[in-house]
Amino acid sequence: MVLRTARRLHAALAGRKLITADLRWPSLADENLVGLEVLEVVATGKHLLMRLEQNATLHSHLRMEGSWHVHRTGEPWRQARTEHEIRAILANPEWTAIGHHLGMMDLVATDREHTLVGHLGLDILAPGWDTAIATQRVRDQGQREIGLVLLDQRVIAGIGTFFMSEAAFLRGVNPWTPTAEVTRLPELVQMAHRLMTVNVDRATQVTTGNARKGQEAYVHARSGRPCRRCGTTIRVAPLGEPPTDRPIFWCPHCQPGVVPTDDGRARRPLGAVRRDGPGVRSAARRPGRAPYRR
Repeated sequence: MVLRTARRLHAALAGRKLITADLRWPSLADENLVGLEVLEVVATGKHLLMRLEQNATLHSHLRMEGSWHVHRTGEPWRQARTEHEIRAILANPEWTAIGHHLGMMDLVATDREHTLVGHLGLDILAPGWDTAIATQRVRDQGQREIGLVLLDQRVIAGIGTFFMSEAAFLRGVNPWTPTAEVTRLPELVQMAHRLMTVNVDRATQVTTGNARKGQEAYVHARSGRPCRRCGTTIRVAPLGEPPTDRPIFWCPHCQPGVVPTDDGRARRPLGAVRRDGPGVRSAARRPGRAPYRR
């Protein structure tokens, strides 16, 4: 979760001057941040803002596969990584932060941060969160599919496919339902907020109350497997228009309604082993790798 990442970076970097600032991003390759003190690291929706001395902010976005890792300066990074996908190395004498496979990175004046995040809606994890205001912003979207509305960072900032899918399941809402037709809309918005709030400090996102591997979610990444409530096979289909469509998981029984992008084909459970030919066995694609095209 982005807020958890911001807190980890803040604890390691804030109040210390950078002795290394290697920005491996074409537009930032010539920028020199060495010697600047990191003032704070904050999250705004899915965006990370690292504020430094001299009115400078380093902005990053993880997208789907990015991450920031922190380890003690001088010690090796113990987690597997691909060197060519490192986008930033920031270090002080105590700690080193490595931005890996980042989706976006910018350097702007701190008083110009609004040019990067000013379009965002209410931050779902901000201290001033107001469910009533957020619900009205969602309701104003009219006939747009509720799943797309909840994922639209201009409406509510911070919700991703995992928490959207899980909140929709728990409230019995089909993600393809027009927003204007969703009953008990405040309860759906509040559910997304509650799920994300209780997961802020967790390394693994959990909605079922069971953090064991494979037991964390009700529907997300569970296509081809039985619903934990009714036993119906969980399905997956794209939501939105290419190339920005997302694979969304739902239970047809618990979340009834029309899904125009569902082709009706049977789905193998994600991660299950299948046979591609005589004597050949391979794993099914990972979640997020367009599983609905299998």
